Amino acid sequence: MVIRPLPHVLVFDMDGVLVDVSGSYRESIRRTVEHFTGVLVSHEEVQACKNRGGMNNDWDVSYQLILERGVRPSYEEVVECFQRIFWGANGDGLIREERWLPRPGLLERLAERFRLAIFTGRLRQEAEHTLRRFAGGVRFHPVVTHEDVTRSKPAPDGLLQILETVPGRRALYVGDSVDDARAASAAGVPFVGIVAPHNPRAAELRRLFEEERAAAILGDVNELEECLA
Repeated sequence: MVIRPLPHVLVFDMDGVLVDVSGSYRESIRRTVEHFTGVLVSHEEVQACKNRGGMNNDWDVSYQLILERGVRPSYEEVVECFQRIFWGANGDGLIREERWLPRPGLLERLAERFRLAIFTGRLRQEAEHTLRRFAGGVRFHPVVTHEDVTRSKPAPDGLLQILETVPGRRALYVGDSVDDARAASAAGVPFVGIVAPHNPRAAELRRLFEEERAAAILGDVNELEECLA
C-alpha cells in the first residue's frame, strides 16, 4: 500500500514503534502487578488491557490490573513502584533492556524527505535517554512527551501541538495502540498502525486499527519506507 498524498511531517510514537519495549515497559507492568498482588500477569493480559482503549499510560495499565485482582494501593504507590523497576536509580532499571527497531539508515533516509517528530506518553527524561542511546544522529523536532500535554492519548493534544509548529503541512502518525489511532483521528491526521507479529493479540489489534480506518497497517516500522515510496 502506498500512502497518498505524502505527508510533510512523520510523527512517531516510541514504544512498540521505534523501540521494542517487551523487556522494559511491558515487563515493568508485569512486575509492578506482581509486587502488589503476587500474580505475574501474562503479556496477553497486558495487551488486552491496552486494547480496551484509554490505557495508553503504563502506570494506568498497571493500576487497572492490580485493582482487578482485588488489591487497592494508591495510584502514587503504583507509580513509585513502576518507576523503581523501569527507571531504577539512574537509568539502570529495565530501560536497559530496550531494543531499537529501525534498521540502520532508515530514519536518516526518511529525514531527507520528511520532517521527523515524536509524540509519546513517555516522561521526557526517559524519551531523551533512549533517543541519545540509539538515535543520537537523528533529529526529531518537536518531541512531545507526557509532561507537555494536559490530556494523555487518546486525546489529540500532542499531535495538535506538533501541527501548530508546521502550519499548513500534512502530518502522518505512526503508532501501535488503539489510543494512538484515536488520537490521530481526533487530530485529523492519517494513522499508520504497527502490529508486530509477536503481539499476543495481533488479530484483535489489527481489527481495531481497521475500525479506526488506519491508512496502513504494518508489521514493523521498517515497512514504512515502502508505503511512502
